[in-house]
Amino acid sequence: MDNEKAWFVRRVVLSVLFLVIVAVPLYPELFGLDEVTPFTQLAAFRPQGLVVVLLLALLMLVRRGWRIAAVLVASLALIGGALIAPRQFSDARPAPAGARVLTIMVANVLGGGARAADVAQVIRDRKPDLVSLPEAQVDVREEIRAQLQDQQYKGFTAQPSKAPESATSVLVSSSLGNVAFASEPGTTFGNIIVTGGNLGAIRLIAYHGFPPLTDSVTTWKNDLLHVRRWCTEDAPTIVAGDFNATVDHADFRHALGGYCRSVAPTVGAGLQGTWPADQPVVLRTQIDHVVVTRQFEPGRFTTYPIEGTDHRAVVATAGISTTG
Repeated sequence: MDNEKAWFVRRVVLSVLFLVIVAVPLYPELFGLDEVTPFTQLAAFRPQGLVVVLLLALLMLVRRGWRIAAVLVASLALIGGALIAPRQFSDARPAPAGARVLTIMVANVLGGGARAADVAQVIRDRKPDLVSLPEAQVDVREEIRAQLQDQQYKGFTAQPSKAPESATSVLVSSSLGNVAFASEPGTTFGNIIVTGGNLGAIRLIAYHGFPPLTDSVTTWKNDLLHVRRWCTEDAPTIVAGDFNATVDHADFRHALGGYCRSVAPTVGAGLQGTWPADQPVVLRTQIDHVVVTRQFEPGRFTTYPIEGTDHRAVVATAGISTTG
């Protein structure tokens, strides 16, 4: 083999190795590393990572010796972008004729740091049927409810430990009637299941998943298994809260399976980041979700700024047929 062919083969081999190195943090699930720190955390920012990789590939084209690697890496970024594009360009389908439409709100109040007046203002504007309030203890819940004197909401809180972040609260509109509240053991933070009243067979669940911290990825994964169980049960279900997971996490996708959908990416709002709210838009990721079972048709998804918390509030709608 002459020198020119040898150098070409070497460039191809090195380019493929470089492609693998780039692909590992972008798609750790392909290498069995999606539950290993730091890949679990990096996966949450896959869209931003793909943009960075594409820019890197364009810069690499300047050097002749790097062009094979540049083409491979650019292809990876473009294919990844094509897979993500439906999150931004999907359109909501209209709810079935005569469908019942529910409006659900999520606002992580950061242990009470969020400005109660801001949360209450979104509630007054959008009039949600249920408000999921991760990290809201009883006093925080009641502070928000006190500012809604013109609207009737019932409150309930589940707090499995003394830590403020373990508290999850809900506010439920009086329009849903005499609903019942329950909390299931097993999740690290509080979860609340709302049933009965005017909901009929529908079940509303407020949820807060444990974050995938360096030493707590297993805990994060176990919490998401509860979401999978709720999704696979027969009752028409909406799960709303801070999941601490994005659709780029394989464990979150597994939790949804073919049974649930996150409203935002289904209606073209999947790139509206909700955390960290104090960072520029391009540096945010979507970890706050309204997840619905297949009986529901996702409608709208909007985010709102809330002073004092690192999450944006989200409001989503979903319709369900009242016949059959």
